[in-house]
Amino acid sequence: MEMINQIKALSKEFIPEIIKIRRHLHMHPELSFREFETSKYVRQILQQAGISFQEGIVQTGIVAKIHGQKEGHKIIALRADLDALPIDELNDIPYKSVNKGIMHACGHDAHAASLIGTAMILNRMKEDFGGLIMLIFQPGEEKAPGGAKLMLEEGIFDEVKPDLILAQHVMPSLPAGTVGFCPGAYMASSDEIYLTVKGHGGHAAMPHKITDNVLVVSHIIVALQQIVSRNADPFSPTVLSFGKIIADGAVNVIPSEVTVEGTFRTMNDTWRKDAHQQMIRLAQSIATGMGAECDFKIVEGYPVLHNDPDSTNLSRAFAREFLDDAGIVDLESRMTAEDFAFYGRQVPATFYRLGTSNPAKGISAELHTPYFNIDEDVLETGMGLMAYLALRHLQE
Repeated sequence: MEMINQIKALSKEFIPEIIKIRRHLHMHPELSFREFETSKYVRQILQQAGISFQEGIVQTGIVAKIHGQKEGHKIIALRADLDALPIDELNDIPYKSVNKGIMHACGHDAHAASLIGTAMILNRMKEDFGGLIMLIFQPGEEKAPGGAKLMLEEGIFDEVKPDLILAQHVMPSLPAGTVGFCPGAYMASSDEIYLTVKGHGGHAAMPHKITDNVLVVSHIIVALQQIVSRNADPFSPTVLSFGKIIADGAVNVIPSEVTVEGTFRTMNDTWRKDAHQQMIRLAQSIATGMGAECDFKIVEGYPVLHNDPDSTNLSRAFAREFLDDAGIVDLESRMTAEDFAFYGRQVPATFYRLGTSNPAKGISAELHTPYFNIDEDVLETGMGLMAYLALRHLQE
């Protein structure tokens, strides 16, 4: 109980500064792998706090370390992402984005600010624990191949491999201050699909003399849905969606080329690979049968995010100690994706959610929308809980 009281007191002490940091980050968002000023700002804060760090990982990534001064050999990693989205913010707030067409619409500003607060708390308490805390400020979560994958490839776990990694992500569908956990498969894999159908286009009034590439694409899109409805295990969630079709013809012109872009998501990495081959074969055979060619490209994105059951259940129990039963929510799996999944392939991982909505304050917009915002009071819970989870896992 003494540890909880100490962390909550420090969270209350630091919250004004953390809100100020979050607002600065919100006003100055940067796109994936371009977070140069964001990274510089975070480094300045860590330096002022006397926290050592390594910079320049995947250009803008940072790994800070806090060594406990008691005896201990366990290593806990904590991760926050830095990048923003190509969305024009429509919120009428004093700290509205000043970078036109770019917005922290996924809450990464809150993640980074919260982790800075956690770092300040743990740095203040380093005489009270043993072991090592790694703080990962990661670029490029929103853009394939994912900053997590690239930071791992640059060796952030080569010399110091954590026993566990934790990440916290805001969730506007949960009430402000609550936290949610889901052991096991929590988020889907995510792959990008790009297909181009080519043939001899021409006058729409002479279909017998041309290849109707628009019709070919239509058949392919409908047929590919059978991969989901007739080939996927009904008990293994699968989503195939196409969001972009370009057929640059005219009322009476069939174009020589039609392009399509979409996303494929599953909760099973083995089925995922099989489905890729089935989609390619089916699309190309339809195109060939209708006198066209189909170039089918799949860009593999993030794998299934798997929350280690033991560490996630333990984290939920620790969170209950810190918050009480009313603050804990059991989450269902979802078909959105996160590059945090790459960390979970190397070490036990727990990815949990922090509720941020407060309708009474007019804060309820969903992620990836131009009106997204958070109840900033939750940052006090966010930084305090993450500090407590790290220390409790070190004790285990």
